[in-house]
Amino acid sequence: MSANVISLNIKAGIQRDGTMFDAPVYVDGKWVRFQRGRPRKMGGYKGIFQNASGISRGMIMSSDDGLNYVYSGYSAGLEMWQTDDDDGVGTGPTTISMTGFTSNANNLWQFDIGFDSTGSGNNKLVAHAGQNLRFIDSTVNTPVMYGDFPNGALTEVGKFSATGSMTSGSPNSTFVITGTNALIFEGQLVSGAGLPFGSYVISSTISSGTTTVVIGGTAVSSGTQTLVFDNQINVSGGVVMLHPYLFVYGNNGLIQNSSAGDFQNWVGADANANNVAATKIVKGLPLRGGTTSPSGLFWSLDSVIRVSYAPQTVGAATIYWRYDIISSQSSMLSSSSVIEYDGMYFWCGVDRFLMYNGVVAEIKNNTNINYFFDNINYSQRQKVWVSKIPRWGEIWWFYPKGDATECTDAIVFNVRDQVWYDAGQALGARRSAGVFSEVFRRPIWAGTEANDSSKYVLWQHETGTNVINLTQQSAVESYFETNSIGWVNGGPGQQSPMGPNKWMRLERVEPNFVQSGEMYLIVTGKGYAEDVDDPSDPYYFDPDTLKIDMRQQRREMRLRFGSNVVNGNYETGLILLSAEGGDERSTGNP
Repeated sequence: MSANVISLNIKAGIQRDGTMFDAPVYVDGKWVRFQRGRPRKMGGYKGIFQNASGISRGMIMSSDDGLNYVYSGYSAGLEMWQTDDDDGVGTGPTTISMTGFTSNANNLWQFDIGFDSTGSGNNKLVAHAGQNLRFIDSTVNTPVMYGDFPNGALTEVGKFSATGSMTSGSPNSTFVITGTNALIFEGQLVSGAGLPFGSYVISSTISSGTTTVVIGGTAVSSGTQTLVFDNQINVSGGVVMLHPYLFVYGNNGLIQNSSAGDFQNWVGADANANNVAATKIVKGLPLRGGTTSPSGLFWSLDSVIRVSYAPQTVGAATIYWRYDIISSQSSMLSSSSVIEYDGMYFWCGVDRFLMYNGVVAEIKNNTNINYFFDNINYSQRQKVWVSKIPRWGEIWWFYPKGDATECTDAIVFNVRDQVWYDAGQALGARRSAGVFSEVFRRPIWAGTEANDSSKYVLWQHETGTNVINLTQQSAVESYFETNSIGWVNGGPGQQSPMGPNKWMRLERVEPNFVQSGEMYLIVTGKGYAEDVDDPSDPYYFDPDTLKIDMRQQRREMRLRFGSNVVNGNYETGLILLSAEGGDERSTGNP
């Protein structure tokens, strides 16, 4: 066979499942993504803050008046950093004080931001630290907290005080407030000086400009007192804003919402509580609702529920909310594994990847589904979390691989090109939580490894090409490896098992990269599908290298291109190979 000039034209994606010989796409890669079907290096990252007090178990980011605010919840508290809107330069952390918070190793945070239109008139941060890190089905209820955004202290939602005149009685006391207080309602817990633990509201009556409250409990003394009324907004699941309503959720399918725009009002006509599934609700997100806005999607352990604002009169009552079971045959691997991307919702079930775009459907994955589910440390499933990089059309699921107890890898779905790949266990995948591009244009992800000061790093990703940590810059290794391009496969990109039974002799490679810094090429392969790889020494080439001459021969040949130098970067074009038929043997290595 005479020498042929062939283009290296392989489909996008990295296949980890099945065999290398059978793969129609690339078979290995590290810190590499695909654009226009071609491999390119992922971006670098820099440590913008070195002083997080613990491993982040949930983050939220939002901007206000030219400043960007990043909140991170960890086992023992909540911290906030302030940056500019461009390059992550800023200050922090500020420790956020919280009433009702309990430090716990299993705290896993959920956040949202809403507008308190009938309360303070300010934006509010809503936070919930659920004890869910060990078990997704934990039933421990914890308070929902809220406070001014940014930088405000957090107090318990649905818990408020009122001052009035107490008249002690047995077994009930009476509390009279001057003015109208429609928030006091039957069943609320009441606490205050001189009231026994477990006192509660028996009734509340408004008449002649006063509010009279009958309390189940004997007060120690009469006179003017300030009491705290508690709606017991304690849940095991989490929180979400379906503007202007605050929703909380948890055990036994509970979905509960406040009155419109008032996070303290859980007794108004449009406030509601309903148990809509047999299992715990673990996640909620807003949904475009059209004429039934606001709407939201809620995930239980085995179902997907749509909640819609759809007022209708039934007899003398008005029903404000409609609950529809979208699927009763779903699953959820982690409460942090669901994300919205351009109005579609993607999540990781216990054995497949799923999406919602009007209906629940499986996301096709013939590339690395086994690689993910066969290697994840299932005992650490709640540490799986998801983020996205819209710039590249990507959704990332981070997960602990093997016996790791923190995330060490990420599986990536490219929504734009409908292909799958992974991070190749790169150091940049060792992240525990994060936020994605909004006003601030770069993802900020939290590291899992303590630094020399026993603190943790917040990393700004998609920044340059290197790892920048304090004053040090180091290379980010990135590489990709082709599938088998030998003649027995039909040649590069052909994937035809009907090719001639000859080895491929590679004589020349013509690099075609948008390239910075030195790159390398390793020729590898084997004589038979079950043989042992025989890699060559690296061939190094620069941006101005025209050709790489060699005499390499493999029956099942693969090529690995990589970059591992400071400031190194690449975007792959159409690479040409000069190859001819080599030896024809039936046994032995190449």
